[in-house]
Amino acid sequence: MENKEEVLARVEAKGVNRREFIKYATLVTSVLGLAPSMIPKVAEAMTAKQRPTVIWLHFAECTGCSEALLRTTYPWIDEVILDILNVAYHETIMAPSGKAAEKSLHDAMAKYKGKYILVCEGAIPTRDGGLYGRVGGRTMLSIAKEATKGALATVCIGNCASFGGVQAADPNPSKAKSVSEATGVKTVNISGCPPNVVNFIATVVHFLLLGKLPALDDNGRPLFAYGSTIHDKCPRRAHYEAGEFVKKFGDAGAMKGWCLAEMGCKGPDTYNNCSLIKFNDGTNWPIGAGHPCIGCSEPSFWDEKSPFYEPI
Repeated sequence: MENKEEVLARVEAKGVNRREFIKYATLVTSVLGLAPSMIPKVAEAMTAKQRPTVIWLHFAECTGCSEALLRTTYPWIDEVILDILNVAYHETIMAPSGKAAEKSLHDAMAKYKGKYILVCEGAIPTRDGGLYGRVGGRTMLSIAKEATKGALATVCIGNCASFGGVQAADPNPSKAKSVSEATGVKTVNISGCPPNVVNFIATVVHFLLLGKLPALDDNGRPLFAYGSTIHDKCPRRAHYEAGEFVKKFGDAGAMKGWCLAEMGCKGPDTYNNCSLIKFNDGTNWPIGAGHPCIGCSEPSFWDEKSPFYEPI
């Protein structure tokens, strides 16, 4: 077992700033709801010599979740890939293409069978045997069934993989479904459109630290991230209680940071930790920027939360 200084020395040797690394380890520890005394253990887990192997598959999606991951600078994405994860396959960032990419996928699935964490991005078309979603001549449905069967665990990133997302919105002509619905496999769902990358990294760190996946809610989402509603932790909550509401974008109430309930905010019905960890390296989040929550981490949010600018 390495001590804190040994871990930091190894991190620093790789060109990673100590202060920034500990700052990020502290954030992940906080997100997981662990005591400050666990920060050194979280830091150690994030630099473990035995990195978890990840196979990342794209189904019916916009690649927004991968884009969110690629734009994380806290830590930089190369640190995530090289120091925390062993990403064996990811279509967006890998060098091979075409048949070479297909070979990389099958080689990785065979080599790490029963040991890899499968990350799925996007919903799976199921109509007519999955005919309306194909990669490399195979249906996404058949690929998903094979990949989930050989995985140690399956993590869905984004609303589409978790719950079907926009692909499953009415009238859903391709009969798109979540990965869990399409394959029958239990999944860990990091929902959102896109979700916060910190919640994904924290889920992986939880696995590294404790040897198991985090406790989940009824929708398969980690309770550490989705255990409370947006409304519960909203900094505008006091204005809600006081009956102070924004009536129109740009009005006096908007300038004063009043509650956005009458502008269609879905915070009372949405479970997420957006207000605590924020986006863009902790810079801001939708409500902080004056826009109501649209409930993007909830099942069927495209159908059930719209119209987005009408009150609940």
